[in-house]
Amino acid sequence: VITINSIEDLPKRIPIFPLTGAVLFPDTQLPLNIFESRYIHMIDDALASSDRLIAMIQPASSNNNDSKILKNVGCVGKITTFNEIEDNRYLITLTGIIRFKIKEEFDTTTPYRQIIPDYTNFFNDLEDQDVESINREKLLGLIKQYLKHKKMLADWDIIQQTSTEQLINYSGVLVPFTPEEKQLLLESKTITERCGALEALYQSYIFDLSGENSTKIH
Repeated sequence: VITINSIEDLPKRIPIFPLTGAVLFPDTQLPLNIFESRYIHMIDDALASSDRLIAMIQPASSNNNDSKILKNVGCVGKITTFNEIEDNRYLITLTGIIRFKIKEEFDTTTPYRQIIPDYTNFFNDLEDQDVESINREKLLGLIKQYLKHKKMLADWDIIQQTSTEQLINYSGVLVPFTPEEKQLLLESKTITERCGALEALYQSYIFDLSGENSTKIH
């Protein structure tokens, strides 16, 4: 568990890694294979820092990771594991901490981009999430139906042992939703709102895969 003792502990300036489809949520882990030289440089610098923090955010265009225009919301993560591979790559794991909006982007001399993040709307990410109003059995039922219709294998015992918050957030990380659908989940204000959006996504895919008429959320 990563502990931020106060808002003042959050970085005022942070490097960003724009990558379509790679969405990090608070208190989840995202494995990444780093091979571009500019991002190797970014990881080198992050590992040399005291906090080892970088930020993930999706480009506005899903076809262009170099797009200057980015999505509205991203997530700060800490490098919690890393392996340096012989062919000049890093295999890292990021653990999500808090979402942000971009307040300002710097003109930098580094090969990677850096921003001033705005955490104003996301301080609740640092607190325990209230999942009391969430119907866990309904969510588990939808996950089971989705896996069945997609013919995907999963360890159901592990899924049942996973906390409700993690079930919701890891669905956004691991399930092959579209980049737009993942972003919708990330931008949901509360865990309850995210669960509602997630249930709607699962239902839309289940109905489509069953041959029934349905419109996916985009």
